[in-house]
Amino acid sequence: MKLINTGRTRKYNHISPVLRSLHWLPVNQRIEFNMNILDLSLAAQKALEYLDRLKNVPLNIAITGESGSGKSTLVNALRGIKKQNRGKYIHPQYPNVKIWDLPGVGTTKFTADKYLEHVGFEKYDFFIIVSCDRFRENDAKLAKEIQKMKKKFYFVRSKIDNSIRDEKDGDPELNEVNLLELIRDNCSKELQKLGFESPKVFLVSSLKLHLYEFEDLWKTLDKELPTHQRNVMLLALPNISADVIEQKKQALEDRIKWYTLASAAGAVVPVTGFSDAFDMALLLEFATECKRSLGLMPESLQNLSNVSSIPLEDLKAEIKSSLGTDQLNTTVMIKVLSKAANYITSAAAELEASPISVFGIVLAMTSSSVTTYTALKYILTSLTQDAQQIFMKALKLCTSV
Repeated sequence: MKLINTGRTRKYNHISPVLRSLHWLPVNQRIEFNMNILDLSLAAQKALEYLDRLKNVPLNIAITGESGSGKSTLVNALRGIKKQNRGKYIHPQYPNVKIWDLPGVGTTKFTADKYLEHVGFEKYDFFIIVSCDRFRENDAKLAKEIQKMKKKFYFVRSKIDNSIRDEKDGDPELNEVNLLELIRDNCSKELQKLGFESPKVFLVSSLKLHLYEFEDLWKTLDKELPTHQRNVMLLALPNISADVIEQKKQALEDRIKWYTLASAAGAVVPVTGFSDAFDMALLLEFATECKRSLGLMPESLQNLSNVSSIPLEDLKAEIKSSLGTDQLNTTVMIKVLSKAANYITSAAAELEASPISVFGIVLAMTSSSVTTYTALKYILTSLTQDAQQIFMKALKLCTSV
């Protein structure tokens, strides 16, 4: 994100040495300093900095397992695509998120401890150890080495849909819930024999992430990852459930106050139906961020069509907001805001007397910032509704097959 020089900060040039001396402070404290002692335009620039940092937090996920375990399919499922490759995968919407398809310990000449050194252990934030049948000694050795080095690992039993289908071919009356419990118990017992006291195993189908226990895996990551990495993982995650979409909405809503503060530094554009003008570049940037996370970018919709075999036009038919269907630009944004002017101004009027809290610092919002804040919430709500509609469309067709 390019920082905007408004020219309003020149009168503070005499204290630039003071500003430079504050570089070691956390961003939130520098913003507080700027708001309380200097000028809101400086605080706005710091808010832009903070948003940039949020969007560029690196996350490296290592997925390992024996050849044929289904790890490559899982890697691509996490990226929301069908294509098969090997090595390092960059997320199609979040280049700061990298998912690594690592060879299994048994497929290399290295022991578990040397294997981690060989693959560059230190760069990964957590490991997923995948098996399509049972976990073996090499998997256990690797997990123990990861444990020694104070990093997280998770056991995933993959291709669970294949296992259920194969078992039901032999016994059509077989109870699926009981079968899943049996598979989980068998995996746990194998790992207990290999030295793990109470191992947690997640049963996953990479072709159907919305089924079985992938969401349980996400909930575990949600609890165990540091906050900054948890949010990155959440926003990059495929839309596996209505709950996850709502979590994404909440994470994006938490950023609205920063966008509102940042709008103080931008050039504004008048919009029919409003007495206040808008920082259009900022609104477009937020809408694009929402579309990226909610799976509404053109390439994301095409990937969903490829993975689900649902025609692209059928998915697009579920989108009601012009922000979701059109190429995002100033003309489209003005059109959307003008149509919603009555709603936005009415909602803004209710907030007019309300302060906004940023890191516990209370800001009295101007009329313009209240309108911007409300418009950002309107954009997010509209796009979230589109994402939920598309998810339900895909879910109905996938579960009816």
